[in-house]
Amino acid sequence: MRRPHIRRVAIAVAVTTAATLPMAPAFAAPDSPARAATSASSPVEAARAAAFAHASATGVGPGDTLRATDVMTDPGGKQHVRFVRSHQGLPVLGGDLVVHLGKQSAYLGVTRAADHAVKPATTEAKLTPQQAEQKAAAVAQGDAGSAELVVDARDGAAALAYQVRVTDSDTTEAGGSRTVVVDAQSGRIRSNTPDSDEFISPHLEETLREKGETASPVTGVATQPAGLLGATTAARYPVTATGSGTSLFAGKVTLTTTRTARTSFLLKDPTRWNTETRDAKGAELEAFSRGTKFTSTTNKWGTGTTANRTTAAVDAQYGITQTLDFYKKTFGRKGIKNNSTGARAMVHFGRKVGNAFWDSTCGCMLYGDGDGAMFKKPLVVLDVTGHELTHGVVDATAALEPTRVDARGNQYGEPGALNESLADIFGSNVEFSANNPKNPPNYLMGEKLGLAQKFLRRLDHPSLDKLEGTIDYWSPAAYDTEVHAGSGVSSHAYYLLAEGSGRKTIGGVKYDSPTFDGSRVTGIGRAKATAIFYRALTRYMVSTTDFHDARTATLEAAADMYGATSAEYQAVDAAWAAVNVTTANTPAVGR
Repeated sequence: MRRPHIRRVAIAVAVTTAATLPMAPAFAAPDSPARAATSASSPVEAARAAAFAHASATGVGPGDTLRATDVMTDPGGKQHVRFVRSHQGLPVLGGDLVVHLGKQSAYLGVTRAADHAVKPATTEAKLTPQQAEQKAAAVAQGDAGSAELVVDARDGAAALAYQVRVTDSDTTEAGGSRTVVVDAQSGRIRSNTPDSDEFISPHLEETLREKGETASPVTGVATQPAGLLGATTAARYPVTATGSGTSLFAGKVTLTTTRTARTSFLLKDPTRWNTETRDAKGAELEAFSRGTKFTSTTNKWGTGTTANRTTAAVDAQYGITQTLDFYKKTFGRKGIKNNSTGARAMVHFGRKVGNAFWDSTCGCMLYGDGDGAMFKKPLVVLDVTGHELTHGVVDATAALEPTRVDARGNQYGEPGALNESLADIFGSNVEFSANNPKNPPNYLMGEKLGLAQKFLRRLDHPSLDKLEGTIDYWSPAAYDTEVHAGSGVSSHAYYLLAEGSGRKTIGGVKYDSPTFDGSRVTGIGRAKATAIFYRALTRYMVSTTDFHDARTATLEAAADMYGATSAEYQAVDAAWAAVNVTTANTPAVGR
């Protein structure tokens, strides 16, 4: 039986008609950096006041407190303030919202996660914190931290609950941590979610095992350059240096490093907010400070083979810096959290770990060396890194979450599927941005992993992925589709928006994108499509956004950038209709 899901209010009630911005450049205008309420008091206070003044639309009421986590200002003056909510001092899960203001701070509307009041029936818990910790430790099979009282507003009605972080979980690959939410009245487990985003899902692992398939990625060894790179006569250190890396998957690459002495270099990039890669040395570390620094006396890194421990670090550092460069040059985003902070990574994570993770607890990328059976090389491929770091961008913005997680760790639900889709969309864009001939850009994901089907997922025709059973079109069954399989709906819509339907060859790769109703869709180009999806993510999506909400969010974004009567707006509408996401089949509230 399908688990009931609750329809949310997603792009909300517009009180006035937003002014159309001038025709945008190929990509969206840069974001304003995230700012604390103290340094952005005018828009934050205006948005907070508007949220309470328009309570019927925003759902904000007595006892609620709003804390701003992001303030985004458009070139035309429109402002978007993202809030997380507390009720009677308790954090509200699923209580996030974005308030939209006009140029003069007039209220325009709201995007909210919960479409109901967040006030729980009682604030008196029957369970003790110790009982909640015991239940969380038992279900996650790990070490429970302190239980925190929260209001869980994610399942259609607000309830008092405990939130517990469980570390060293035996139910999570490589002993990662999980967040368990326990009902404070009944003791029922309301959710049990891993804190890291795994590139390889438990479902995919099981499928590969059943098929007896081994991923056999092709790697190439580039010739090492001669001579010391980045040499300088500077008497003071540290200074910025230019080194050379020989990677597993991307060929010979240039790396910006830190020179700490005349013949001493550190794999740390001062030009990208001190982005750094370290060695976990086979330990399951979730604290970056415990990783071992990579150093060199020559500023030459890696040999193109796994025999050299630094080689995987070259791929990781290269992939991370290329991802940061994509977000900065395309959207003006300064780091994963848009706070001018570098990204971090640890390679050689755990023993026989055939996966790569974005770990929100560590705030870094974690790369295993492969399990030696299905995956025999580290998962340090460029689009894997772009995919996983995009999970960090999503965490820092809409914070999309799955609706449920099964006992094996598989995640389900449209918000989680949308999260995976956005990671694929922007991960493929990292390849286009890098434009590395050793790793040619395309709309395929994981094409360098060495799988028999030649890719893991693809955006043009998602159902060609037989390993995960990815779907092309929306139907009510998408509610309970594993998130990687469900990601095909919005990934397909994005591809159709960018490139259109039918057969074509792009960069030497043949594509043939179908549509649900046989309609013909004309693309608007990758640049505009990517800008629309990014704007929708950062301004019009919240933790519970589903595919129909995403349609509305991208339409709002297109209207902001190009106008509600523009060809771009109409193309967005056509792309979603082509994957069977329309106004007519929007699920009812309270489904």
